[in-house]
Order: sequence, then C-alpha cells, then structure tokens
Amino acid sequence: MRILVVEDEQSLSSTLKRGLEAEGYVVDVVGDGAEGLWMATEHEFDAVLLDVMLPGLNGFLVARRLREAGNTVPILMLTAVDGELDQADALNDGADDYLTKPFSFDLLLARLRAIIRRASGHSSSVVSCGNLSLNVATHRVWRGNTEIELTAKEFTLLHYLASRRGALVSKTELLRHVWEEDSEISMNAVEVYVGYLRKKIDLPFGESSLETVRGRGYRLAGGEI
Repeated sequence: MRILVVEDEQSLSSTLKRGLEAEGYVVDVVGDGAEGLWMATEHEFDAVLLDVMLPGLNGFLVARRLREAGNTVPILMLTAVDGELDQADALNDGADDYLTKPFSFDLLLARLRAIIRRASGHSSSVVSCGNLSLNVATHRVWRGNTEIELTAKEFTLLHYLASRRGALVSKTELLRHVWEEDSEISMNAVEVYVGYLRKKIDLPFGESSLETVRGRGYRLAGGEI
C-alpha cells in the first residue's frame, strides 16, 4: 500500500515515514500543500496523511481541490487544534477522518487502516479470500485454522492482492504499490516474490488461489470480505 504524507514538520514526517515503512507501507513525503496536491493528482496512492497548516496551500484547500477534481483517495487530516470548527472544516472539505496533534502512532495507524478499509468496501480488519484470512491490524495470516508466517513484504504483497481480490493486478501496479519507486527491484523480482508467497499460502495446502495470467499479471481468487 502506497501512502502520501504531506507534512512540513520534518521531524514528524520522518517519524511517520519510518513507522509506516516498518508496517510494510510504501511512503512518499512532501513538505508543502502545492506539491502534495500535485503528487496526489499525478500519482496513485492508497491514502493521504494531510497536515492542515502547510506552506503554499493549506490542507483544507488541498482536500477540497482533490475532491472537486473527482479524486477519491482516502484522506486522514492532521489538525493542530482540537476544535469543532477545524474538525468540521476537515470533514466538509473532503477528509475521511482527522487526528488532533499530538497523537499516538498506534492511533494514527488504526485510523489509517480504517479509512483504507472503508474505501475498499471492507467493514472489518479481517480480509477473507475463501479459507485464506488476513488480519490487517495484526499482520497475521491463516489458511483455515493454520497460521502462516510471512515477512513484512510478503504480507504487504498479499494484502494488496487481497484488496483487489478477483481482479487482475499487473506487475507494474504491484511495483507501484508494494515497492519504493526508486528501488532497484525488477519485474522479474516481482515474479520471485509472488513465487515466495505462493509457496507459503497455496502449495502446502493443495490450493491455487494465487493465479498467474501470463503476460498480464496476477489474481487472488475471490471469497467474501
């Protein structure tokens, strides 16, 4: 999952980037509203963490312009003042949720996961694809009653495929949402990681839920959420 952090306080943006990357997210950081608006318009993100007090354009204007342009990316607004007007402005201008500074990272993570789930039509932190279940909050995975241990990158890859369950996902899309854009990973490496994942979630159980569509990409077979 790729997250855009729009925050001009460098210490906070650095902390958020480290923390989110440790949770398996791919994170881009910008420090002013105009650049944040451009990034969110020109690139595809799974969510935006948007500060209110920004140089250039404030967060309210960024959110409003994104919504006016038809951009539906989930937005978690970070406000410095705990006031009803600020909270109302954030929601009225298009934010999906807000947090008042200072906040705990655990609470931010929970709110972030919630707006991503809602945007994907998920009502629970548990995503199920047949008898394969992922707990997005705890990063645990089960096939039936058997727990499967995945690395952080394997979980991120599976989570993204599960969020697009039943749909064909190209290698380019996986690179954009699961790996850093400036990383040196190649298309062939994506195949390698998909192979790692398949060996853990399918082969030991006689399943074939992770499908390869030759020349086009991958699909995680259906199930209910």
